[in-house]
Amino acid sequence: MGAAMALLKQWKAVAYDQGADQTKLKSLWDAYFQEEKEIYFQLLKNPQEVVEGTVKELAERFQVSLLTMTGFLDGINDSLVRKNPLEEMEEDTQVNLGFDTKLLYKNMVAAEADWLYQAPEWNDIFDEDTRKALYKEQKASATVVKEARIYPNDPCPCGSGKKYKKCCGRTSRQA
Repeated sequence: MGAAMALLKQWKAVAYDQGADQTKLKSLWDAYFQEEKEIYFQLLKNPQEVVEGTVKELAERFQVSLLTMTGFLDGINDSLVRKNPLEEMEEDTQVNLGFDTKLLYKNMVAAEADWLYQAPEWNDIFDEDTRKALYKEQKASATVVKEARIYPNDPCPCGSGKKYKKCCGRTSRQA
């Protein structure tokens, strides 16, 4: 068996290397985001087309390195209709970029990638009201709502009319 590391592992080893020179890591990410943006702009020009091919073919089609394409596939996977086998992906693995437009837009909002969700390419896909609604929907879904605290003397939420401490709030100790 070859000792080749799966592409995703290689990508993560480089892109998330804690011991790497921070300046080099920043340059890597800056370059990656620029290339990522170009790929998204091309995909958004024809959102109905399901781009398919091997990882190597897609890297060549979008003129990026194998590792950049791997990072891109990792990033878009949650927005795809049919997920790709990221963990065991090699350069000859067949993959697809068939994304759900609403899901992709919301995931871009969730990632706070304004350079992506504010791209003019979205104007031909969703009108402004739809984009605003998707934005609000995504932001609301990420909002954590704390449950109201129930104090011992509050009415029990089960509706019994008793105080919480005398009803559902009782500990398991025997009276």
